[in-house]
Amino acid sequence: MDRAERDALIAQYENGHRLIADALAGITAAELDHKPGPAEWSPRDVAHHLADSEMTSAIRLRRLLAEDNPALPNYDEAEYARRLHYDRPIEPSLDAFRAARASTAPLLRALTEAEWAREGTHSSSGRYTVLDWLRIYAAHAPDHADQIRRARAEAVARRLVGTNNDAYSGA
Repeated sequence: MDRAERDALIAQYENGHRLIADALAGITAAELDHKPGPAEWSPRDVAHHLADSEMTSAIRLRRLLAEDNPALPNYDEAEYARRLHYDRPIEPSLDAFRAARASTAPLLRALTEAEWAREGTHSSSGRYTVLDWLRIYAAHAPDHADQIRRARAEAVARRLVGTNNDAYSGA
């Protein structure tokens, strides 16, 4: 990957918090807790997941840069959602998400070619490079912003047609 492609991914990574904030702008309580299906996440769940994932990923990147061939453990995001009280307010999680990205983006911009080539071993995906990390996390927020928008649109559509969604909404 050349420098221009990396810079574009870094810019996408930096823009992630804004995308999530825009997707959540003006959200109602019903939309925030709407789950499109029994195994799907609400926008509230997504906000907490983003904080957990971002803090975990920030440590992964730092380990890739500071340690030689680190072993990077996976984490069970569904178990995090079950055990970490995702019913709590989202503002602190959004702050953690924003801060992790604000701290990490300048680090990405400072990397040398040798640092971009560093790698470790991820417990579920095997060989894991700094570039792999960037590709994954540059796409992470846009994917979840789309997920939030879809959940909100469904919540509104269900409300407009009078569909009772209590079985999925957590109500």
